[in-house]
Amino acid sequence: MNSHRTGTREEWHAARLELLKAEKELTQRSDELARQRQALPWVRLDKKYQFDTDEGGASLADLFKGRSQLLVYHFMFGPDYTGGCPSCSSIADGFNGIWTHLANHDVMFRAISRCPLSKLQAYKKRMGWNFPWASSFNSDFNAGFNVTLTEEQQRQGGFEYNYRREPTWHSRTDGGIANSLEGNPVAQIAATTGTDAATYIRERPGMSAFALEDGVVYHTYSAYSRGLDGLWGMYQWLDRAPKGRNETGIWFRRHDEYGDAPQNAAGCCH
Repeated sequence: MNSHRTGTREEWHAARLELLKAEKELTQRSDELARQRQALPWVRLDKKYQFDTDEGGASLADLFKGRSQLLVYHFMFGPDYTGGCPSCSSIADGFNGIWTHLANHDVMFRAISRCPLSKLQAYKKRMGWNFPWASSFNSDFNAGFNVTLTEEQQRQGGFEYNYRREPTWHSRTDGGIANSLEGNPVAQIAATTGTDAATYIRERPGMSAFALEDGVVYHTYSAYSRGLDGLWGMYQWLDRAPKGRNETGIWFRRHDEYGDAPQNAAGCCH
């Protein structure tokens, strides 16, 4: 039975016009936020980060590939993972279609993960992705941009993520996040990456923007946590569906792990 209110076409049209006002206000506010992002001061990076790529070793400047701008997605794939984070994987399903357009608009795109390149290459092949993906396994790049922490930092607390200091991470024995799968979404997601909850959350998602000018690399912007919502194409569509995100538990999977035909058919396009 339909539990949502119903109405006439005239009632719908009147309500839609009211919503349109709010949507236009949000669009205008979003445009203003974009201008504020672009007005942030650029921070010169003198540290020389090194990466492993399909083409060989590379510096951060090399990752620009002749462009003046670089956008990085900090993909959760730690050295101990057996597969990429499923949340990051669902976001990454949208990268194939956009990175070529960005590259032809003076913006290079890269995913970067703290995992050996061979693992990234194998996972990329499994997922059917073609976007550029670099390994920061032999670099402290992820630590420099607050998307990885050590066991010691986890125990001591005080790690900064999403511009906030985090408390000490607790184990099941003292009432904090459990490694037990039952009723624990963090542990359930961790299990899909072949790790436990503690190991899994030592990697974090995020995105960062950089500029290259006169041979100097500048950090211009970073966002984390729900600051990435706008990059998650799946959610932008669900927010416009009749029932919205309609989430109960960990409902999404890697696109090759759905069991029914329609979802598999959609996944094979990635």
